Amino acid sequence: MDFGGGDEIRFERLGKAGVVTLTRPQALNALTHRMIKALEKALDAFERDAGVDVVIVKAEGRAFSAGGDIMHVYEARAGKPPVDFFADEYRLNARINSYKKPYVALIDGIVMGGGVGISFHGSQRVLTENAQFAMPEVGIGFFPDVGGSHLLPGLGGSFGMYLALTGNRVRYGDALWSGLATHTIKAADQAAILDRLCANGDPESVLRGFFVPARRETGQSVLEAIARHFAQPSLADIIASLERASGADEFAAKTLATIRTRSPTSLNVAWRQISAGLTLSMEACMKMEFRILNRMLAGHDFYEGIRAVIVDKGSTPQWRPASLAEVDAASVDAYFAPLERELDL
Repeated sequence: MDFGGGDEIRFERLGKAGVVTLTRPQALNALTHRMIKALEKALDAFERDAGVDVVIVKAEGRAFSAGGDIMHVYEARAGKPPVDFFADEYRLNARINSYKKPYVALIDGIVMGGGVGISFHGSQRVLTENAQFAMPEVGIGFFPDVGGSHLLPGLGGSFGMYLALTGNRVRYGDALWSGLATHTIKAADQAAILDRLCANGDPESVLRGFFVPARRETGQSVLEAIARHFAQPSLADIIASLERASGADEFAAKTLATIRTRSPTSLNVAWRQISAGLTLSMEACMKMEFRILNRMLAGHDFYEGIRAVIVDKGSTPQWRPASLAEVDAASVDAYFAPLERELDL
């Protein structure tokens, strides 16, 4: 089946399933514009096909998807920003969230950023013991997009706010405990699960038979600390809470040190975005994220973050403004202001 994805993404009709495989393992299956447009077309075709009962998304290699292919964003910084790439990606995220058939993501390895957008809005999010989830965007001067404002606010114990503001990775046990994952399985069972899904098209009955309960990796005392610190009513209050505890609490000190390396602008935007998302629909979240995206592409920190982390690999980004105290409320408001051309869904 060819939907225009070339050798970057493969589509198959196997039994009662439409099977999607990300095939850029050498690039950790980072999403390109071509992959996004092809997946959108495939989902339309699978939804119309009465013989397809379930859609399955999986990947080749050691990563499910490490995110979007953002080097093209950096390369376009002096010309026309790739707004269309993000617009199509956000439409796809919203499409998956409202998809009319079961949508099963088999996640084995790293899943971050754009990879989260094509997996965690589906009905079944299935993680193996090799899975690692993260939304690390504040570390590159960006924000947890691809529906992060819809996905993260609903996690219990302010866990979503913690993930958004730190960018920290979690494994499959924490993903299952928090509600990010719906099922956890053994990596060795993936082929058998795929065969069964294709044969009977009923993901719940199949996954129930392969489900392996995963213990959460984060201990109770740390979960309580996350809930206490990250439920504070403002970003400044979260920082102050961590500062008060940092002298005697290793978790607070370590978390505070992590946050202080992130873009001050991104932290402010992410805090407001995740707070707002709690009461917004997926569609409203995507429109909000598109507003933020347009302002990020016109700013400094996103390009600086890509330069430091990806181009110069591990250098220290020079954020502007450089500190949380220098970020004023009006500048944050501007990220959320209406656009002349809003995202159409």
